[in-house]
Amino acid sequence: MTHRIRLLPLVIGVSYGLTAHAQDGAPTATPAEACFSLENDAARLACYDAALGRSAADTRRADEEAVAAKEAEAAARAKARADARAKARADARAAAEAQDPDLALSERTRRRLGAWFRADDPGDADLIANAGRGSLLDSRWELAKDSKLGVFQLRGYKPLYLLPAFWTSRVNETPSSPNPDNTVTEPQALQDIEAKFQLSFKTKFAENVFGDNGDIWGAYTQSSRWQVYNGEESRPFRETNYEPEVMLVFRNNYSIAGWKGRMAGIGINHQSNGRGDPLSRSWNRVIATIGLDRENWAFVVRPWYRVPDGNDDDNPDIEDYIGRGDAMLTYAKDGHVFTVLGRHSLRGGDDSHGALQVDYGFPINRTFRGHVQVFHGYGESLIDYNHKATYVGLGISLLDWY
Repeated sequence: MTHRIRLLPLVIGVSYGLTAHAQDGAPTATPAEACFSLENDAARLACYDAALGRSAADTRRADEEAVAAKEAEAAARAKARADARAKARADARAAAEAQDPDLALSERTRRRLGAWFRADDPGDADLIANAGRGSLLDSRWELAKDSKLGVFQLRGYKPLYLLPAFWTSRVNETPSSPNPDNTVTEPQALQDIEAKFQLSFKTKFAENVFGDNGDIWGAYTQSSRWQVYNGEESRPFRETNYEPEVMLVFRNNYSIAGWKGRMAGIGINHQSNGRGDPLSRSWNRVIATIGLDRENWAFVVRPWYRVPDGNDDDNPDIEDYIGRGDAMLTYAKDGHVFTVLGRHSLRGGDDSHGALQVDYGFPINRTFRGHVQVFHGYGESLIDYNHKATYVGLGISLLDWY
């Protein structure tokens, strides 16, 4: 087309020449009339512009607009063809899955779970995958697509703190259990003030296990109660709890009464104190996790199922004291973190037991934070799972919940 347009001045010049040399009064075409024979809109417009003395710049602009319009039309057709091919592939996969009875159950489950947790509209996929980026739960679980930091790197999990002063209102000198092999008969010489510290971290084993969602995490938490001021008894560690776990965590994106559903997970948890009878305590759980947040708040609910230990059970009634689930509400702003954690047995009558723990972390300097902890109820530690008391701790922390 460009070459034809560039030849238009030559065509018009020839038209002028024919008009000037006409003989015997034969009718001749005017320059404007010569444009009638051009079928292309852009070429005809350029011809008229040349005949009427319109500037070449305006002609070029018209040509450019025409070219741009055709390019946009071509792009729209290409996108329509791509969308049609993507839909055809999806339909083909669905048909193949429906007609292939030998397809492994694990593969069918993987595809279905991946579909449930992915966005259906490709145009909104990135927007939905990054919903909640920078929120409280996303900051700890890397839920958004652009928050992923890779695998096998240590991250914080539960608070990391040291409480040099940890006081109890009631010392448990004779820990007991319905299992007679796990009941202490001779009182221990313990003080009502000791030190407590906790270490906790997690790491990611795999990302996006189901399509573009589903991360596998491993975590470890250790908390110790140390009779550091009890010199007469050689300052023993009264109780240490070890808690490894593995979790599968999905990101979500839904709303309930102004709260945003951010995560859902399922995990296997083991907790024990690593001691021999009669002080041995342990249990295993399958724990579900549901997490929501809004602005400076986070709310996490964890119901669990205890895996039975059979006849050799150190603490057969532990669920009736430590509980069958917990809920945690956190508020974090300007370096101040306030957390309330509640547990309950979800039973009535004599089996109705639970506990409430409050933690408050606040800035001291760029390295350390102050930490206050108050606990009331059953199960401050495994050895005290059926022992009710109030505990108050004061110290420092390097990492809080958020």
